[in-house]
Amino acid sequence: MKKSEATKAKLLASSGRAFRREGYAGIGVDSIAKDAGVTSGAFYAHMKSKNDAFRAALIAGLEDVLSALTAYRETHGNEWPTAFAEYYLGHDHRLDLEGACAMTSLTPDVVRADPEVQSEYVTLMERIVKEVAKHLPDAGLTQDRDAKAWAFLSALIGGLTLARAVGPGPAADEIERASKAAALAVIGLQGTHSKGS
Repeated sequence: MKKSEATKAKLLASSGRAFRREGYAGIGVDSIAKDAGVTSGAFYAHMKSKNDAFRAALIAGLEDVLSALTAYRETHGNEWPTAFAEYYLGHDHRLDLEGACAMTSLTPDVVRADPEVQSEYVTLMERIVKEVAKHLPDAGLTQDRDAKAWAFLSALIGGLTLARAVGPGPAADEIERASKAAALAVIGLQGTHSKGS
């Protein structure tokens, strides 16, 4: 990998961690550059602006979701929704802000982003929904697979957001259990019992 490509990769990784951890308003270009081990000048040589860095981090994060869905299907077969829900709402993922899923961590900032970023977000989320819908178990699902996929993801994303907001403790654990049950029920897996439930 060329030095310029390596620098850009470091900046992308640093941007992803920073925006997840601090939010768009909570981080600046200088902090992203410092975390990547480069100068602010190097940042601007690879990213036009903080908005450009956010856009790149968002796209990379949502592409990671698509890769993760494939990996869960390959590893867990038809049980992938249960395994994915357990991971997504689980304690370790809940506490890992820097490495957390872009769907939960970056979505709030998309609301205030420019129309181009919002458009790319919609396109990638629709790809994620299609991927989920295409591989849902056939537990009585005959139509509205996209709607079920949106509901499945919404229960996971909303549940993780709430569980993080209340902090560690019994309330977060209850939100995890309830959100997991809701996510699985909406795709016809209400009879699924996961570990620790």
